Amino acid sequence: MAEKKIRILLVDDHPVLRSGLDALLQLEPDLEVVGQASTGEEGIEKTRLLRPDVVVMDLAMPGMGGLEATRKIGELGLDAKVLVLTSQAEEEFLLPVLEAGGSGFVRKTSADDDLIRAIQTVARDEVFLYPTATKLLLRQYKLAEQKDGNGPLEKLSEREREVLGLTAEGYSSGEIGKKLFLSPKTVDTYRARLMQKLGLSHRSELVRLALDTGLLKSGGV
Repeated sequence: MAEKKIRILLVDDHPVLRSGLDALLQLEPDLEVVGQASTGEEGIEKTRLLRPDVVVMDLAMPGMGGLEATRKIGELGLDAKVLVLTSQAEEEFLLPVLEAGGSGFVRKTSADDDLIRAIQTVARDEVFLYPTATKLLLRQYKLAEQKDGNGPLEKLSEREREVLGLTAEGYSSGEIGKKLFLSPKTVDTYRARLMQKLGLSHRSELVRLALDTGLLKSGGV
């Protein structure tokens, strides 16, 4: 039985870029571009109609921008994950993208290398971030803990915090196990336990919970 393909909607106001991305993604056997849109408004409507698994979203478009479109796609209550592909500064837009419900941030300058992996990552309901971004987020976690000793992370053991931090950096259970000298199954157990303590269902919610509860603040550190 053929493996189910990841259905993708491309939202960008530059038709040449959309065509190039379409050609790139269609070469992958597990990916399928099911539609394109040139505005935020069109992206929302096509998400509603086409039900893609992943929406690749530009930020800077005429009319409704990518941030607002990302937020409204989340309000549709569908399973579509939004992956932002942009030339905008990561430092300025990373946290607003996550606050809006985005599942990842990819630079257009490195799309050839990173986009396919990013799409596959967010389709698994994980967050795709660059190492520089995860360092920013983890630094903000630590600052928030210093300011609020009774925050949600206080519920976690030291080992659970280690697993949380490495999970936020995008490491797999096997990779985390090697770093912490644990079996992948034990890592999964720790992750399940910390998710339960934090009241989460998906790993992508780790970042969003931190944003919602004020553990992460928009803006620089």
